[in-house]
Amino acid sequence: QVQLVESGGGLVQAGGSLILSCAASGRTFSYAMGWFRQAPGKEREFVAVTSWNGGRTFYADSVKGRFTISRDNAKNTVYLRMNSLKPEDTALYYCAADTRGDGTRAASAYEYWGQGTQVTVSS
Repeated sequence: QVQLVESGGGLVQAGGSLILSCAASGRTFSYAMGWFRQAPGKEREFVAVTSWNGGRTFYADSVKGRFTISRDNAKNTVYLRMNSLKPEDTALYYCAADTRGDGTRAASAYEYWGQGTQVTVSS
């Protein structure tokens, strides 16, 4: 079992920055981690993923160049640094653990999910 707890969300003006954190517990932190988001009335969408050691990362086109995913395995934590935020980035952001693969865009591959942290970007 893996437990995930996100933090760091909030209200920010367009152009601003936030750093989301996701603390993991329950298993050795040696699995891929992803970030997803869901805006009201929309489906959950992939944002970013990192392999178990951070050696491989990739991003949704909508956030590439603005968001950075990273991890600190000593702290069992994965981060999502979000720069140049836009109103369309407003959503509930979730972290998720893929303990069977090396990370993917597909939400169905992730077995464990956090409860989410709200990010609201005002124009």
